[in-house]
Amino acid sequence: MTRDCGGNDNGFAGLGVSLFFIGRLKERGIRTPEEIQRRVIPRLFRGERVLFSSPTGTGKTFAYLIPVFQKMMEPAAVSGNGCNTDRAGQAPQAKLSAEALILAPTYELCSQIKQEAEFLLSGAASFKVSLLIGSGALSRQIETLKKDRPRVLVGNPGRVLQLVKMGKLRLGNLRFLVLDEADRLSADELYGETRELVSLIRSGYTAACSATLPDRCRERLLSLMGEKSGIFVEETRTNEILRDRIEHWAFFCEERDKIGLLRSFLAALRPRKALVFTSRGAQVGNIVSKLQYHGISALGLYGDMDKRARKQAMDDFRRGRSAVLVASDLAARGLDIPDVSHIISLDTGADPDAYIHRAGRTARAGKRGIMATFGDEAEMRALLRLEKKLGIIVYPKELYAGKVRAPSPMDHN
Repeated sequence: MTRDCGGNDNGFAGLGVSLFFIGRLKERGIRTPEEIQRRVIPRLFRGERVLFSSPTGTGKTFAYLIPVFQKMMEPAAVSGNGCNTDRAGQAPQAKLSAEALILAPTYELCSQIKQEAEFLLSGAASFKVSLLIGSGALSRQIETLKKDRPRVLVGNPGRVLQLVKMGKLRLGNLRFLVLDEADRLSADELYGETRELVSLIRSGYTAACSATLPDRCRERLLSLMGEKSGIFVEETRTNEILRDRIEHWAFFCEERDKIGLLRSFLAALRPRKALVFTSRGAQVGNIVSKLQYHGISALGLYGDMDKRARKQAMDDFRRGRSAVLVASDLAARGLDIPDVSHIISLDTGADPDAYIHRAGRTARAGKRGIMATFGDEAEMRALLRLEKKLGIIVYPKELYAGKVRAPSPMDHN
């Protein structure tokens, strides 16, 4: 059993987490590990390769960041008694060299991972984190690599691969490789770049994670990570959060009436933070403009949006300056936005995984949320199939006199 090191065996100390990182987590009010962290952190400390899935908002990022960073600090962090003592919780010192690469599919997710990494490493002066993303200025990223000599790299496969091919980035000393939102990184549109980049890396440690692991994704990732027999696969039960912490609503609505219903829905419920999904990214701007025309504070997020505009929209939504964010599935993948109370889907999405990823933007960190789907007859049939497959209950709803209620046949006679 892992030694307590002055803490409770049921807490982070019992998982082998050092006092330094326990102190960082306490600053966020985090004292008890999530279930996925209990299962994954000890294995990563042992150097095992781990492929894991867990619902959004359940602590996946810290599940891999803490073991990676602590192992990078290990020469200074481990004392002779087997406990991870780091000078009474002070940041350990270690030699300078790029050692960790974390890959993710989108600008927003890469930025979030970088922020979380810098939070955990605050106080560890020798640990610089660089962001390498395709939407950023290439020349500035090259200059940052030269100036900061980062030990941690966070980026998307395309830009990292570009820098490697240009000879501006060498990964020969890399010890740790993590694929976040791994189902997207292994999807057809990104798999070629991901596979080519991973083939150039000789890492003694690999982890991959996502909220969902479809069969094809799992097989591709196992292939990327090496010999399958040496990889631990952990999949938690997403359905429990979908069923127990999220209330699912369905509103029958023809396509032409969806934006009008959306306006009425937002006016009736006045959610503090509502995230609206559409599978058609080209429609985001149109939806936003119509909401704004009617006095609703709404912003948009779509795949090829300018980086500064994307950042501004995200900041305004996070800080509550805008109550509504309209997004395409690609743009919103992996977003960690606190206190989103309502998800509104203007279609049913492509498959169960799409529904899971959308719903996972609410009910985070133990809170509850509402997932409302607007759809016509065909989409309601598709939603019924999702209901059975995911083991959830979807309640038919309607707006009547400015309130959400179950449909009443008497009102339609």
